[in-house]
Amino acid sequence: MTANSLAEQLTKYLTDLHSIEEQALAQMQLAPRLAGDAELQRIFVEHHNETEEHERLVRAQLDRRDAKPSAIKDVAGRAGGWGMILFARVNPDTPGKLAMHAYAYEHMELAAYELLRRIAEHAGDEPVRAMADEIGGQERAMADRIAAMWDRAVEAALREKDADDISKDLVKYLRDAHALEAQAMQLLETGPQIAGFDALAEVFRDHLEQTKEHRLLVDQRLAAHNAGPSRFQAGAMRAGALNLGTFFKAQPDTPVKLAGFAYAFEALEVGAYELLTRVAERAGDEETAGVAQRILADERIAAERVAGTWDAAVEAGLRETVWRG
Repeated sequence: MTANSLAEQLTKYLTDLHSIEEQALAQMQLAPRLAGDAELQRIFVEHHNETEEHERLVRAQLDRRDAKPSAIKDVAGRAGGWGMILFARVNPDTPGKLAMHAYAYEHMELAAYELLRRIAEHAGDEPVRAMADEIGGQERAMADRIAAMWDRAVEAALREKDADDISKDLVKYLRDAHALEAQAMQLLETGPQIAGFDALAEVFRDHLEQTKEHRLLVDQRLAAHNAGPSRFQAGAMRAGALNLGTFFKAQPDTPVKLAGFAYAFEALEVGAYELLTRVAERAGDEETAGVAQRILADERIAAERVAGTWDAAVEAGLRETVWRG
């Protein structure tokens, strides 16, 4: 890759990051109103201030490169942020869903900055590399703050509910987990074909076998509650995964974007099973809590394995960009 083409690619990634920050700002503006807990509200307010600074820093790096944010990407980012908040708001357990999706989004941002840092190193751009390192650390810290709030999020979501209500909520959380596993299976089946490099394809193939087991375990816990998965929910998730496969195939840098998204999706599953564990414990269902903990451990390991491919993802992404012209 020539120095000029590498510089152009780095600028494109900066415009991507700016749209991600626009989406984060849309989320952080509304999240405190829906948190349902004073401490959750506080960390969202604090991170809103950090996110404003992140947007300014990314814009400054674009200015330094005589470039501007992409208006189209930024509008799409803001719309996506509002959509996530709307999803959380229409759920009866808003604090839990909000925390879960915010946790996954922080991991998406973390992945984006880790990948940007590596691309900046290839381009020899120290200011961008340093910025990515600084902001990435703050995104990781925010994810950790959310992770410390799982108990509070569940308490806020289930406050004033009796045992019968919590049992019904447990079935809903199990159905959510089943739908996520359905989407995961679709992504993992498609992933090796479009990954563009062996390391990520191997992670997908290995985790697919685990995911099949996860779905079976969730099915069994639903059956124990005389319930089954939501066909509509699972079908919608599978359709979404198919659409994502088409999206990634159309990208000029599929390996990079896919490696970042897969990491964020694992974080989404981690959040779902953290919530499921706590709801099961409140419902007195220790067997479901144990299953959730078992799956949770697998999802954490899968996330770390995906993160371990990021150096190779950047190399493959830059090669693919040159090949596609």
